[in-house]
Amino acid sequence: MQLSDKHILFLATGFGSGNAPFSPGTFGSAAALPLCILVWLSGLAFGTPFSFLLITALIVVSVVVSEKAEKLLGEKDPSRVVIDEFAGMLVTFAGVTLTWKVALAGFLLFRFFDILKPIPVRTLEKVLPGGAGIVMDDVAAGVMAGLVLQIGLWVVG
Repeated sequence: MQLSDKHILFLATGFGSGNAPFSPGTFGSAAALPLCILVWLSGLAFGTPFSFLLITALIVVSVVVSEKAEKLLGEKDPSRVVIDEFAGMLVTFAGVTLTWKVALAGFLLFRFFDILKPIPVRTLEKVLPGGAGIVMDDVAAGVMAGLVLQIGLWVVG
């Protein structure tokens, strides 16, 4: 394995969190929280459009890394590839103020939609090839979780 392959797998496994012995998606989602905080802070410092641009760039990187990791590992949508959970978590928290309660609610909502995979989420996973299929179903789960989170925050006040 080349050094660049090691870097790809390190990123694809969410800095190793996807190598957890069980529930790698849950570990990957939890490992994404510090990145979510950094992106939220970047939005405070440079404005919300900047954080949305950063999230978009990270989604693109996730697609490329997932595609390469899938080929390196020789299996379709390997469970240890959790960079897609990072993308989904970033989308979940886009445009919200992060507190520990919001982080917990968003984490639980994202895991719910990622595991349940309602029809739009499951469809993306099946229709899109390679890295796009790996990542975009989690982005869709993140959109659903983010919408529910936004509604919940609006209702609570």
